[in-house]
Amino acid sequence: MHTTLVIGAHGKVGQLLVRDLAQAGHHVLAGFRHESQFESVAKLDNVTPVVFDLQALPTDMADFYQEHDLDEIVFTAGAGGASDALTTQIDLDGAIKSMDAAQVSGVKRYIMISAAGADDRNRWVRSGIYTYFMMKHYADRFLKASDLDYTIVRPTTLTNEAGAGKIETTFNLDQSGLAIPRADVASFVTAIIDQPQTQRQVYEISAGNQPINQAF
Repeated sequence: MHTTLVIGAHGKVGQLLVRDLAQAGHHVLAGFRHESQFESVAKLDNVTPVVFDLQALPTDMADFYQEHDLDEIVFTAGAGGASDALTTQIDLDGAIKSMDAAQVSGVKRYIMISAAGADDRNRWVRSGIYTYFMMKHYADRFLKASDLDYTIVRPTTLTNEAGAGKIETTFNLDQSGLAIPRADVASFVTAIIDQPQTQRQVYEISAGNQPINQAF
């Protein structure tokens, strides 16, 4: 049984992902900011809630990884647009520290949930959340330059609709109305996490007609 750390387990995608990975047979360490959030996974089998502080030092993160003998890490944390300063601390610095710790501790598999258009500076300007896209862009760049066995998943606008189990990986980002249920993002990550051919790949995903297990 693989041991998988989900950083950002209290987020809307994180909660779905913890459930999906556990059902797929992973032992999931659900990384929360506070112990008060543990109750959200109290009834799930194969899930252990843990406090994971993205403002900790990379050395402390590396010690945590080694203590728990991790097989892979999924980063789905974010500041939620609370402020530019917090977005920088969490979406960029926190992400990079977690990658540095992975390299030090020998955890090779790392999956980043980013954002579609993270490489398109014109989109940053049009989005109204310039800092968010900028932080995602540079965190992704750092990850791609590392020696980690990464996969970067870049969903379009996230919705709370029920998952359809189908996505699209080829589309024009300028197309209006692009969106994807959070449940399908979680399903996609669960599908690719153990697939070697998805390593060192970037996937932009949106709702579509292609079954998830055929999309990579």
